[in-house]
Amino acid sequence: MAEFLSLQDAVKKHIHDGDTVAMEGFTHLIPFAAGHEIIRQQRRELTLIRMTPDLVYDQMIGAGCASKLIFSWGGNPGVGSLHRLRDAVQQSWPCALELVEHSHAAMANAYEAGAAGLPLAVLRGYIGSDLPKVNDQIKFIECPFTGERLAAIPSIRPDVTVIHAQRADRKGNVLVEGIVGVQKEAVLAAKRSIVTVEEVVDDLGASVNACVIPSWAISAIAVAEKGAAPSYALGYYDRDNAFYKDWDAIGRDRELFQAWLKDNVFENGAA
Repeated sequence: MAEFLSLQDAVKKHIHDGDTVAMEGFTHLIPFAAGHEIIRQQRRELTLIRMTPDLVYDQMIGAGCASKLIFSWGGNPGVGSLHRLRDAVQQSWPCALELVEHSHAAMANAYEAGAAGLPLAVLRGYIGSDLPKVNDQIKFIECPFTGERLAAIPSIRPDVTVIHAQRADRKGNVLVEGIVGVQKEAVLAAKRSIVTVEEVVDDLGASVNACVIPSWAISAIAVAEKGAAPSYALGYYDRDNAFYKDWDAIGRDRELFQAWLKDNVFENGAA
């Protein structure tokens, strides 16, 4: 059942060196505040999973938190490359980073398989792709019923999943509104989960067919106002497009990045 904690305490209790950590949220509800707390607590040797690693993982990789990245697309949306990620892969700075690349469809299926407690995901995919040449986690199997050749990959079952959502009720149920990616599946697939929210309310106000993650699937809930900024949270605040553009210059330069990290994460971070 969900336990209400400060973000600092939630990360301290549930995320450890060497863990496999999934942090999901598509376009909006990206858990930046949680990522910054992981940086502040100087977690190391993490295997990071995210379908679309963008600025939050660029920052965590540049801060030395990660040794491995499992992903299906990486970049600064609408701007360009992730330069801290590139530096880690190409120059091993601040440490070497192993890459495991999949397609979007494969990762979505792998999360769903993990949520179902299955050891693998099976899909029609990777036909004509070169990814199987560089990713030994992609295998091909024959359907026992039709003889069709299908792709198979391991299910995603993180040690801990971290997401951001609009609100939680006092019983620990969480409402995710707007563009919904694989947050629900990622939480259900994980051994532990942390959800940051904009606020705690008496009633979620969930509409019919809303995405509500039940309290029993969540380990910890932490209030983090503007916890998805500079991405957006539908109904709460807009995306800071200027920051995404500014990040290109910050991320390119090691000294600029380290100064930004010091000023904006370590010195101005919330407890």
